[in-house]
Amino acid sequence: MQAIKEINFKEAIIRIKILDDGKLLVVDSKTVVRFLDIDTLSTISGFKGGISHIRFKNQVVDFSSDASNFVVLNESCSEALLFDAKSKKIITKVDRHHGEVTCVAIEPKNKYMLSCGDDGKSYGIDIKSKKIAFTLPVHIDAVNDIAFSENGQWVATASYDKKIQIFNMTMMARKHRLIGHADPVMKVHFLSKDRLVSIDKKSSAIIWDYYTGKVITRLEGIHDDVLHITTDADGKFLFLGTQLGYIIVYELESYKMLSKKYIKLSSAITALNFDKNSEQLIVGTQNGDLLFYSIYEGVDFIKEQLQVKGYEAIQKYVEKNPLLSYTKIYQLVLTLWETTMKKAKLSLEEGDKQTAINLFKHFKNIPSKNSMMQKVMLEYEEFDKFAQFVKQGKLALAYSLALKHPMYQDSKIYRSLEAGWKKTFASAQKYAIDPKGADIAREMLAPYRGITQKTKLIQELLAKSEVHKRFRIAIGQKDFKIAFELIKQHPFLKEFTDYETLMSYADSLYINSQKLLQVGDAHSAIKILRILVDFSDFTEDVKELMRDIENKQKFYNAIEEDDLIAAYNLLATNDDLQESEDGKILQKEWNDDLVKANEHALDGNVKQLNEVLKKYMKISSKNNDLANIYGWCYMAQLEHAVESKKEQAVIENGIKNYILYFGLQDQIESFFHIFKQRYPRSKLTLELQTKGSINMWRASMIVKSILD
Repeated sequence: MQAIKEINFKEAIIRIKILDDGKLLVVDSKTVVRFLDIDTLSTISGFKGGISHIRFKNQVVDFSSDASNFVVLNESCSEALLFDAKSKKIITKVDRHHGEVTCVAIEPKNKYMLSCGDDGKSYGIDIKSKKIAFTLPVHIDAVNDIAFSENGQWVATASYDKKIQIFNMTMMARKHRLIGHADPVMKVHFLSKDRLVSIDKKSSAIIWDYYTGKVITRLEGIHDDVLHITTDADGKFLFLGTQLGYIIVYELESYKMLSKKYIKLSSAITALNFDKNSEQLIVGTQNGDLLFYSIYEGVDFIKEQLQVKGYEAIQKYVEKNPLLSYTKIYQLVLTLWETTMKKAKLSLEEGDKQTAINLFKHFKNIPSKNSMMQKVMLEYEEFDKFAQFVKQGKLALAYSLALKHPMYQDSKIYRSLEAGWKKTFASAQKYAIDPKGADIAREMLAPYRGITQKTKLIQELLAKSEVHKRFRIAIGQKDFKIAFELIKQHPFLKEFTDYETLMSYADSLYINSQKLLQVGDAHSAIKILRILVDFSDFTEDVKELMRDIENKQKFYNAIEEDDLIAAYNLLATNDDLQESEDGKILQKEWNDDLVKANEHALDGNVKQLNEVLKKYMKISSKNNDLANIYGWCYMAQLEHAVESKKEQAVIENGIKNYILYFGLQDQIESFFHIFKQRYPRSKLTLELQTKGSINMWRASMIVKSILD
């Protein structure tokens, strides 16, 4: 791959971002900030931040997408500094971490700045109020990376503790803790379709479904440290930039590696991004190079070669740039190949071998296609025999050859053979359900005896005519539950036209229910869904849909009756409700209160915390959130106790109480390391303590001080 445009800025490029106004932001390791015209790469404006970064494997600087604010680590990595980009003045800073700040970010909606540290903590700062608005779930070791979903609803943190925390920014609650890596997790990146990729210190990569918390697959073939991750605009391709200067590419449908050396540069890949307008991959290197690559380089060449049927040249180019195989123009090449193959097969069916050879000539020098052509020619050597057997009515021999040569099953003769079978079988069905017609049915099906594919169906039809009769009666009486139970016990019923009619009816019911829901007629939709629930293929989906409809109705009733307990509980179980206007209002109220609550929690002020959160105490869906907030509050009390050098016994008592209330959580384990450093003579052992659970925590367990 050749860069289509490039420029060098001498220092390592550590951040590339396309801003809302279309400008390209480029930041180097000395925090020189440049705003470029993305087409010409000319500098529009910029400034010098004056902070040098020796280590930048983690994200040490970020800009809001509207370029109004930026966050950067100071040179000693002891603080995260939030600046107003226009005035270049510090708005606020985070200096609460025990140890260094490891990475920073501004979320996609530009409302919050995140600061993560060696202590496993991640603070969310409300940019407008300049106050800590929330804290992400703690890790027991350093946070290495932070990433957001495109819509800003989800945030993920990757840690040296080998875990990934998934946090819902809308609900302000942890969704999952992902455990699957055997080594420290160094990189994390959101993909489309509720997926996430994470990469650990030994270059092991996992694709997760972050909504369910389950592993989808593990990627193979990474043998280098991955420094940066990005995807194309459609989420089809995953690009990994490595320490040795390689860009590795995966396809995100099959998760197949397309190229381990898609791009090879002489310097480490220190920044990556993707321009969706031009479909160009933007690469920044440690040498200060900024390079642009067209991921579909070669499209024009394919168009030219198509004119002269240069399929061999096209294939060689696609092997150099495998992403071309996903373009519309290459799909045309595949269509031409498939059409050629169909025409060649038709010629071979007619015994015209030479025409088939002539059709294949433009593809003969492509190894993969040549092997397929040879296989087809070999397969069709017995086709004349197959056609003769069909003509002579020697059905068993014909079907045997079709089984030996599966390609014959695409032929006109075979389709005609199957049509005759279906017609005969349908006629035999009518006689088989009549006790006096069994002999007639048996006689009609006699030519198909001994045919492996048909024998079982014939036997079941003749032996179970009573089952078919019950099946037809169940459909006639609209007793669909019985009908599907019979299908489950007797799969041969799927061969009957009654089954096809039944499934067509099910499809029409589902379509009509969706139309009614779209116009807001939930009452009529539920009537239809109550019929559809008996159709086994639809049962689970329909039950879930009915629950959603009923919950929405309950939610709006709760809002009308000012029943906040019911409204919040329903909101927690339904994503659609969270996107509704009433849902957004409730969420804003909670999030606003959460900002105040976190401020008091980080000060260890239980009294003020109680004032802010008292209206949520009886809402069961908020119980875990409340437990987390009070946990942070008591953790702050413990940290303050260590800082103010309280007696060892007092702090030990606080640790015991914390574990009794909340269990052995990451944050108490993280704190315990600090405690042991300050109080080395302590003989306290976490594992021997009586352990509670955050899931069992209740508001009645609130105490003024965890130390008492």
